[in-house]
Amino acid sequence: MSDFFVHESSYVDDNVQIGKDTKIWHFCHIQSGAVIGEKCSLGQNVNISNNVTVGNGVKIQNNVAVYEGVELEDYVFCGPSCVFTNDLTPRAKYPKGRAAYKKTLVKTGASIGANATVVCGHTIGKWALIGAGAVVTSNVPDHALMLGVPAKQKGWACECGELLKESLVCDKCGRKYCKTENGLAEEE
Repeated sequence: MSDFFVHESSYVDDNVQIGKDTKIWHFCHIQSGAVIGEKCSLGQNVNISNNVTVGNGVKIQNNVAVYEGVELEDYVFCGPSCVFTNDLTPRAKYPKGRAAYKKTLVKTGASIGANATVVCGHTIGKWALIGAGAVVTSNVPDHALMLGVPAKQKGWACECGELLKESLVCDKCGRKYCKTENGLAEEE
């Protein structure tokens, strides 16, 4: 008996690691070489491609494909139908294969809104918040609020998800932040 749940309509290929208390719901496909951490939730119709790493506590909502070359660190949230790419110049007639894939890293705690697109080759910083429908075409600083097409920084977000005012003190949880070269960092 396994210590994770996979719905009977889903497919899990050989050579896959799935962590304790993870739930994989209807019509998912987990491809060979994928590693999924503990306490994750994969909604309906999620595809985890070959050799993808998904951290602990990750929530991937319905209709998301996490393609090879994408890495999700711990506590990442992927909203319904968000999109990842892995090739900047794809051609059906001239496939390049995995050697041409551009790496995408989504750091701890980042959230990607419904129908947002993350163009490959970029890093989304810790606890960043990507708005619904945004198109990420560049690196995203830690705690940045990114909105629009292409996504532009429109503010900052607390670890708890609250949007921060100019003081960089969270009205909800009281965390205090300071600006760094990587975005925001919580003050001790």
